[in-house]
Amino acid sequence: MSKSGEQRTALVLGATGGVGGAVARALLAHGWRVRTLVREGSRHRDRLSPGVEARTGDAMWADDVVAAAEGASVLFHGVNPSGYQNWDKLVLPMIDHSIAAARAVGARIILPGTIYNFDPATTPVVACGTAQTGTTRKGKVRIELERRLRDASHDVPVLIVRAGDFFGPDARSSWLCQGMIKPGRPLDKIVRVARGGGHSWAYLPDLAEAIAQLANRGDALSMFEDLVFGGVYDETGDLLVSGIQRVVGKQLPVRMFPWWLMHLGAPFVSFLREVSEVEPFWQHPMRMDNARLVAILKEEPHTELDEALRATLHSLGCL
Repeated sequence: MSKSGEQRTALVLGATGGVGGAVARALLAHGWRVRTLVREGSRHRDRLSPGVEARTGDAMWADDVVAAAEGASVLFHGVNPSGYQNWDKLVLPMIDHSIAAARAVGARIILPGTIYNFDPATTPVVACGTAQTGTTRKGKVRIELERRLRDASHDVPVLIVRAGDFFGPDARSSWLCQGMIKPGRPLDKIVRVARGGGHSWAYLPDLAEAIAQLANRGDALSMFEDLVFGGVYDETGDLLVSGIQRVVGKQLPVRMFPWWLMHLGAPFVSFLREVSEVEPFWQHPMRMDNARLVAILKEEPHTELDEALRATLHSLGCL
């Protein structure tokens, strides 16, 4: 509840996905009224958490976003184009629609930031204000997206919460789920994706809790905030591998991810090209510096790794 006793409203775009769903649940737990947009006939509507108000619409249509944002004080932009098709052409119009809606209703935009804005070979630490030098296709789009948010922040409050790779219950579009293990059955092996140490992970319920707490602390935020979530730092590249071994209670075979195959197929298959482009993020260390976030919240939400992995594997049907 707000200080006046009125229930605050948040529009969460992407509430049927892993990040948006976790943020929606965290905001509900903090007493927010949560609204989202769901496309007509979407098969993902049943993924919405109880208590989330679903309105039929599409984040690709500006009028739908503006209408759904009515009365909202927070607009969480966690949405991606359907099926990630035409990602590079649709992502920027979608953020423009969110900016227009936030401006119309006086809401703060919250964006889950990524590490793709940076060059991992030259950025061992990501902190608030770190120079964005990413060169991949996805990185260049994300840099432009955040530039538009910064330009809008003279009259639209903006909060970016940047984190490493996600894992957690219902996070099915993740490297853990799609690269390291196979969901839907007991594990018989683990794939080691990292080629070196120093990879950063974010357990989604912890990240979502941090975002909800920050949404509650709007009075402590500047018009433009670029915060970093520390999460789990895998210094050796084997932290999650050994954690999964402990949770399942046995030693599983560990295989190396076939990066060579990704590079071989990259000239012919767009998906493999995108995968091969992110290999440097698994080769060079990149640690997330959360000093500014901790200064605001006093401490970062944290779940012990084995507990987080157990909840994740259970949700994915691997235990």
